[in-house]
Amino acid sequence: MIKLIDFYADWCGPCKVMGPIFEELEKEYEGKVAFEKVDVEAEQDVASKFGIMSIPTFVILKDEKETDRKTGAMPKEMVKEWLDSKL
Repeated sequence: MIKLIDFYADWCGPCKVMGPIFEELEKEYEGKVAFEKVDVEAEQDVASKFGIMSIPTFVILKDEKETDRKTGAMPKEMVKEWLDSKL
């Protein structure tokens, strides 16, 4: 199973746009993709480990190794295409 990590902050406008999309995808991909959210302010060590420079940033992990990342808000269909290409 792959993991999708959403690096965000509560004050980030584009992050707020992606929040509901992320929740919908979590339901649609249940059992196929593990979803995780990381607040970059509360978990600065994790954000630093991944070298997060801007938010929102989405990181895909397979076997706990990063395989891809995208930065910025995206339409739901674009995220689905990206996830499907990694499954």
